Amino acid sequence: MKTNLSGKSAVLGLALLEASFFVRYPRLLLAAAVVVVIPALYVVIYLASVWDPAAKTHDLAVALVNLDQGLVYRQQSFNVGREVTQRLKEKPEFGFVDMSSEQEARRLVRQGTLAFALIVPPDFSSNAIPGAQAGAGKLVIFASEGNSYPSAGLARRFAEDLGREVNQSLNEQRWALVLADAAGSQRSIERLHDGVLQLRLGAKELASGAQLAAKGAESLSAGTVRVEQGVGQLASGTRELGGGLRTMMAQRARNSDLRRLEEGAQTLVAGHEELGAGLLQLQQGAQRVQTGVSGFREQAHSSLFVATEVKEGLDQLGDGVAALGSGLKSAGVAQQKLTDGATQLQTGVGSLTNGLRSLNAGLRSMVVQLPEDSKFDELTRASAGLTSGSSALKGGTHKVALAAQHLAGGLELLEESLPASVKTMGGNAQGLATSVQPAIEVDAPVQNNGSGFAPNIIPGALWLGASLAAFLIHMRRLPRAAVQYSPIAKMTGKLLLPGFIVLLQAALVWLCLRWVLDIRMVDAGALALTLCVASVTFLLIVFALTRALGDAGKALALVLLAVQLSSSGGILPVELSGGFFAQISPYLPITWVVKAIKANLFGAFEGNWHHSLQWVMLAGLIAALLAAFVGRWRHVQPSALRPPLDL
Repeated sequence: MKTNLSGKSAVLGLALLEASFFVRYPRLLLAAAVVVVIPALYVVIYLASVWDPAAKTHDLAVALVNLDQGLVYRQQSFNVGREVTQRLKEKPEFGFVDMSSEQEARRLVRQGTLAFALIVPPDFSSNAIPGAQAGAGKLVIFASEGNSYPSAGLARRFAEDLGREVNQSLNEQRWALVLADAAGSQRSIERLHDGVLQLRLGAKELASGAQLAAKGAESLSAGTVRVEQGVGQLASGTRELGGGLRTMMAQRARNSDLRRLEEGAQTLVAGHEELGAGLLQLQQGAQRVQTGVSGFREQAHSSLFVATEVKEGLDQLGDGVAALGSGLKSAGVAQQKLTDGATQLQTGVGSLTNGLRSLNAGLRSMVVQLPEDSKFDELTRASAGLTSGSSALKGGTHKVALAAQHLAGGLELLEESLPASVKTMGGNAQGLATSVQPAIEVDAPVQNNGSGFAPNIIPGALWLGASLAAFLIHMRRLPRAAVQYSPIAKMTGKLLLPGFIVLLQAALVWLCLRWVLDIRMVDAGALALTLCVASVTFLLIVFALTRALGDAGKALALVLLAVQLSSSGGILPVELSGGFFAQISPYLPITWVVKAIKANLFGAFEGNWHHSLQWVMLAGLIAALLAAFVGRWRHVQPSALRPPLDL
């Protein structure tokens, strides 16, 4: 009983002794808390990265390139490529991106921007619809195994599902056509019989109409003969009319003569006006003379000294002057009538000259528009041709009548011998069943499943090796003699031994890949360089974390390893791991190491490993600077420097 109690006391004493360290050293308690949390973090990180990839496939960019030109088949238009792409976009399994250039889509897949590409060739409908042979319609799935082996696997499964869906859809459409043809074949034959019957009746009516047309052609031929005679008479009469018009045109009054006639009429009117004014003056002078003669005659009669002969002469003179005045008055009236007549004459002359000018213009227009005699000759020849053509028409209509009779007889025979027929599908059974066959085109091919996961496993192994190498030395302890050394010298001296160890690790990994696993390498030298740079960079990162956080930095390095492996797309494409992992992936060194290794092993990313390796080297340089200047060194006596491992 005492022995048992003493054993329990010893166990409890040892446990209390270990627990006292956590009280004396609070950082040890913090380290214990980190150790407690690490397994849970591993579980959360790994499971979160593969929790529900099917719900995140829409984040995986896939190109859709539809080059299908369509097909008209059995009086229907088909464009299977457009139907396929529309159906895919209606239920977006992936993040489909429409593209018009096949070369651009292939380039983006090779660069890793797109997971894969679906390319519908221009002749897809013309090969898939008829079903002449199995797999004639090719749907090209272009993927790069070297870029992402899981994405290539998704592309293969997508191709299988797509081929099955497209063939099923085409089979449904073909069976719909077959059923429609089968249901409508009998109706079509019946309608064809009815149509032939109507056509035969129409042919009989055509024969009757052709006979009537023949009679009409005979009448037309007789009429054209009369037209030819009338055209001859018309041509002769028109020639005579043209000669008369040209004669009238030659003998027409000139504009200068008409102008002189107008001027003469104007002069006549002016002369009559002057004559009227002169007669008025004569009339006034005659009145004055008559007045003077009357006064003189009265004085003469009253005077005793004037002889009788003089008195008689004065009387005669007075009578003559009176007669002169009366005559002048009558002349004035007549002159006024002459003036009015001259004015009317002037007006008539103006109308006459205007009419003659219009007549001249009309004659000139008629003469200009009058056809030449050669035109009448052509008209005569055309009428003769019309007569000849009508005669030919007469003969042709007789032939049409005979042909219509033969047509009626042939259609009657066709109706009697018309067989029943049903339209059949083209192609063959196997071709109609599976006319579409997706074709997988792989860029940067991967040897096998293990080779496909190697680019993601190798960086994790190198990171783990760098973490283990860090346990071989005290990362923060230096001898007192090193106080005067520069930070770069201290860091370099501390890392020479573990650096040599991680380089040996990289060399051994390369040898295992080349000779043990027999993985084919596109560029073995570049792969060796990548492994060496990655190992040194990982060691620098672990060293920087340890310098800044102590042994807790080593634990954080293990957590960071889990984060990077989940963000590098090892098991699934990183787009399917969730937004957080996809967002941080471009900023993690293992991501660029994975890309460089894929380029070295498979020729992925168009063989561009230099760019990725530059980012890895940059991460190593930053880690080296942080390791040199962040954190503090512990300078101890040389006797206190012992191996950290209890061996």
